[in-house]
Amino acid sequence: MIKKKWTLKDPPDKNSVLALADSLNISTILAELLIQRGVTNFFEAKKYFRPSLDSIHDPYLMSDMEKAATRVIDAITNNEKICVYGDYDVDGTCSASLMYLFLKELGANAYVYIPNRLTEGYGLSLSGIDHVKNDNVDLIISVDCGITAVDEIDYANTFGIDTIICDHHQPKEQLPNAYAILDPLKPGCEYPFKYLSGAGVAFKLARAIADRFGNKEMVFKYLDLVALAGAADIVPLTDENRILVRAGIDQINTNPRPGIKALIKIARMEPGNLSAGQIVFTIAPRINAVGRLGDANRAVELFNTNSYDEAERLARVLESENLERRKIDEVTFSHALEMVKNNGNFDNELGIVLHHESWHPGVVGIVASRLVEKFYRPSIMLTTIDGVAKGSARSIPGFNIYEAIEECKDLIVQFGGHKAAAGLEIEVKNIEEFRIRFNEILKKNLKEDEILPEVKIDAKISLCEITPKFIRVLEQFAPFGPGNMRPIFLAENVKVIAPPRIVGTNHFVTTFCQNGGDKVYDAIGFNLGKFVYEVDKDTDLVDIVFTIEKVVREGRTYPQIRVKDIRVKELTQNKEI
Repeated sequence: MIKKKWTLKDPPDKNSVLALADSLNISTILAELLIQRGVTNFFEAKKYFRPSLDSIHDPYLMSDMEKAATRVIDAITNNEKICVYGDYDVDGTCSASLMYLFLKELGANAYVYIPNRLTEGYGLSLSGIDHVKNDNVDLIISVDCGITAVDEIDYANTFGIDTIICDHHQPKEQLPNAYAILDPLKPGCEYPFKYLSGAGVAFKLARAIADRFGNKEMVFKYLDLVALAGAADIVPLTDENRILVRAGIDQINTNPRPGIKALIKIARMEPGNLSAGQIVFTIAPRINAVGRLGDANRAVELFNTNSYDEAERLARVLESENLERRKIDEVTFSHALEMVKNNGNFDNELGIVLHHESWHPGVVGIVASRLVEKFYRPSIMLTTIDGVAKGSARSIPGFNIYEAIEECKDLIVQFGGHKAAAGLEIEVKNIEEFRIRFNEILKKNLKEDEILPEVKIDAKISLCEITPKFIRVLEQFAPFGPGNMRPIFLAENVKVIAPPRIVGTNHFVTTFCQNGGDKVYDAIGFNLGKFVYEVDKDTDLVDIVFTIEKVVREGRTYPQIRVKDIRVKELTQNKEI
């Protein structure tokens, strides 16, 4: 395990902290956390703790929205055939389902087309356009894809098919010649929030259309799909995203649609308490699995069905596919580790670029993420499809992997993505030259201390300060995610009470107390099993960095410490304390 560096954030101004804590009747630690998030007074706190759908931005602020909404309304009015063209991940399937259900509610002649990952690849393709043409489609609405599909949309235009792009990915220099392009990142677009999910952009188009029908709130019933997409796609949970995702999760917890209810049940989760984190780690993999291994339309069918029996059947399909995906994932990860181990130049390279012709394309992105987690290096996994190497890239915080790949574009067939993740295609013969140049770019742009994983600590805390009220207020910071991460705390000189043990695959479990207090706290550290052999119950004090989670057991709520890292105090220091 790589040693992590701990960085404690500078505390805010003491007088500001005391003033905010007093006005809200909360602890100073909670006031510090709010100020770190830009919340400095009572009124900002009210807006933060009670985010309102009244505060979301006008969809018509987005470039081309007027044109797009008018075109869709004309298509509905004239009974033109509309194809909602999606993607095979959570964001893509949620976006497609949202747009399809909304259009059908308005009486549109619409259907969904999701490309097959294995035979068609990501986004709009020439073969996909051929399918659409053969279905006599008049209008394509692409969701969560399309912003880089220059040739594909030119091809659609030759058949007189109009295209409206609803995307949130980074555009390239040349924009497609689409009828309308909805993307907050499009040059010249003055939409005030730039980081919507694909489903968020689709929601904006639906809201703009609904506004023309005099019922703009009719789209709120689809916020559960926006929440799933926003949490799973790891978009910043700030500004408008935080409002949409929070409202959507509330909807899931109070009145889930049959498909989501069935997913929660098959994942053996507590209904009514779903969090953004549970979406990321429990719900999203099951939705992604059907697209990784086969036909993602099954996920769309799950979201669209009104029958709970049908939803349960489809949820079982997703569960089965996810189990199979995990098996393939483990085999591929083990193979990748063996290749890293046998790389004689590994110590001199800052990045990992691996290729094997037999790897399943549906899991290379997951394995790239696992390599980043294990080695803390930007990682690229490639397999071979139809003679071309195709795969996924994942980065570390602070390094823009999209820009690094772009610097190698003369070696690449095509690529797309953003600073943290990307997809790419490359001729097999160019892989070695790409690997060399990619690592040269890393050496030029990364400093030595940037390739050490960093734990950014929000505040120091004594365990006795973790009271029921503290937890209740902390939970109102949710939903947690990029831009609004669950706070990380540091507690020093903590005593290990229960003998540490390993549960599951490699999870560290123990009980802590501090300063001889009588309050004890259950703790778990995922994938931190090595500390079982480093922590001595009888002699060691430890410093821990951790988050605080709410655990519900038999109807009662308990705090649980989720350990991020541990430092064992020197024995001589222990004796002095």
